[in-house]
Amino acid sequence: MKRIYLDYAATTPMDEDVFKETVPYFTDFFGNASTSYSYGREAAFAVDEARRTAANVLNCRPEEIYFTSGGSESDNWAIKGFCLANKNERNEILIGAAEHPAVLNAAESLTKYGFTVKKIPVDRYGRVGLPDFESMVGAKTLLVSVMTVNNETGAVNDIKSLCETAHKAGAVFHTDAVQAVGHTDIDVRTSGADMLSLSAHKFYGPKGAGILYIKKGVKIDNLIDGGHQELSRRAGTTNTPGIVGAAKALKKATDLRETEEKRLLALKNRFISAISARLDGLTFNCGPVSSAAVISVTIDGVDASALVNLADVKGLCISAGSACSAGSLEPSHVLKAIGLTSEQAASTVRISMGRGTTEEDIDKATEILASCVNNLRSIKLVKDLTKTREV
Repeated sequence: MKRIYLDYAATTPMDEDVFKETVPYFTDFFGNASTSYSYGREAAFAVDEARRTAANVLNCRPEEIYFTSGGSESDNWAIKGFCLANKNERNEILIGAAEHPAVLNAAESLTKYGFTVKKIPVDRYGRVGLPDFESMVGAKTLLVSVMTVNNETGAVNDIKSLCETAHKAGAVFHTDAVQAVGHTDIDVRTSGADMLSLSAHKFYGPKGAGILYIKKGVKIDNLIDGGHQELSRRAGTTNTPGIVGAAKALKKATDLRETEEKRLLALKNRFISAISARLDGLTFNCGPVSSAAVISVTIDGVDASALVNLADVKGLCISAGSACSAGSLEPSHVLKAIGLTSEQAASTVRISMGRGTTEEDIDKATEILASCVNNLRSIKLVKDLTKTREV
């Protein structure tokens, strides 16, 4: 049975070109980049090249690029490192109500140091509204963190406008752009973001590799102390293969962005049209300003976890929410933030597409999903009738 993978927002397979680029740094050029002899110099040169590549993509200086272990570390470093290094009469942190747990929990952890965390409301699709933000940001605001693309609904925020408003109030702006690469603009000079987080495995790079852009002049404490790696800002033996792969994947995803988004948008529309023709009781949570890769849909009368499991048995891989929230007994905070009830949130699945997704995959996925939903609804109907008779 051929499996159909439609959870690219959780992770992506490593691109073959990216994989080939990393292999020599596991074998031939395996040296520690912090050593001064030839093996180390070869690795250090590759890291420098990767830094320049990432800087060109983000439109910043190479010395503003720091390599990390992934998006969660980048988010934590940006939020904790900045706030702890700049605590003064400004002690307020504003974050979007639908942020990734790495942002939410990093910000909340700072309350023990006297910081106040406030959540900016989002609309029906997960976008932060400028009027709401303008009414909240002020003289006490130290840091604002709003994601570029929402990981559950695909909503794309207007980072440029939000940045401008934050800067007028004297606040620094961070954005979690982990879901944005290959789907929307991540040019930091255009957006004005002061810090930006990325994770390579979301754009066909290796797991365990991330990037944090820190604008020159932004004061930030180290998150990991030790040696002098990463311009003396992040200690730890340099992950040369991961860094090389992250930079290669970042550039390729950006180069393919325009053509790939058009293709994915056509697939998204194909799926929405086809599944809507086969099932009633559907509510789509992906609005007009959203990533072409992500579809969030609430399906009346169906438990999302049961649907995910049944679909998996039939060869279809989808998600009942973000991978980082999987296993939680609580409804997704993102779905609650966009106004869904606990029952609606528990009936919501996410379908996310990528480079490997074909029209054939979409058509087969539609068939499997419709069949699974009808089966689950039939079972629920029988159970409801049985309960009614018992009463």
